[in-house]
Parts: sequence; structure tokens; C-alpha cells
Amino acid sequence: MSEKVEMWDIYDKDKKRTGRTMKRNDWSLEDGEYHLTVLGVIKRPDGKFLITKRAMDKAWAPGWWEISGGAAMAGEDSEDAIKREILEETGLDVNGAKGGFLFSYHRENPSEGDNYFVDVYRFEMDFTDSDIKLQDAETKDFMITDVNKIKEFANEGIFLHYDSIKEAFE
Repeated sequence: MSEKVEMWDIYDKDKKRTGRTMKRNDWSLEDGEYHLTVLGVIKRPDGKFLITKRAMDKAWAPGWWEISGGAAMAGEDSEDAIKREILEETGLDVNGAKGGFLFSYHRENPSEGDNYFVDVYRFEMDFTDSDIKLQDAETKDFMITDVNKIKEFANEGIFLHYDSIKEAFE
């Protein structure tokens, strides 16, 4: 049985869908073309954050700490994408949680054909260790911790995207 090919929308420089799509990880975007990714910070009422550790067999940044996220599928809006990614990677359903969209940024890597927008979200909800159900293919561990530990990992160079998303932890 063949796996379904994951497709992503292609956006223009104004973050508008062009009507064209690309295959997942088919790094052939031209200047002015982007795909959309999402990141979601999950904060508990006690001020601690959920972070996950990437699986060791990931091609990029194996074993690094991060927050949940991934690419928006073709036809999927940003908010639906982050809710899906958080649920898939952690087992947490953030529907009904406080919070939502915080900000967006973009990266341009024209030599790699990988230009992308990143929509950053923060949700606040109460949860415990036993609520976390990791997606084995994506994550190998998790931690519920304070911002100081996250900064420590960032300073060690083992926390993804920290410089771009640090304000989401404030």
C-alpha cells in the first residue's frame, strides 16, 4: 500500500496562497515563493512550558529540544495546522485553550529552495505528565519546565528556533 503524498500550498511574498502546491520537502521554491509552517508554545497556569525532544533519527537537529510544530498541509489554515501538529506530537487538544496566534516571521534560503513563513502560537492550559502522548516518529521525550531551562538549552545550541520565538515565552 502506498503512502499518501503530503502536499503544501505555495504562498507569495504577501503570504497569500498562489493556487499552486508542492510536495513535502521538495525544496524547489523560487525567490518570492514560500510554504507555511507553524509553531505552538504550550504554557501551563503555573508558568511552566511543555517542550519536546526530537527523535534521534530525524535528519535535521536530532535530539534537540523544541516546541510542537510543522508544516501546514495544502488547504489547511495556520490555526488548524498548529492544533493538528500539537495533537499529533503531544496528544494535547488545545481547542478551547486560552491564547492563539502571536506573530509571524519568515526565512529565505534561496540556495536551498526552502523559503517559509512561520506562524507562532501560544496556548495556555492545565495538563500533567500523564496527559502527554508522544508521537514516536517525531519525539523521544518531553519536559515541563520553566523559561530558564529553555534559555539554558538555547545557550547550549540545542533548542530549535529560540532566537526567533523567544518572545512567545514572555
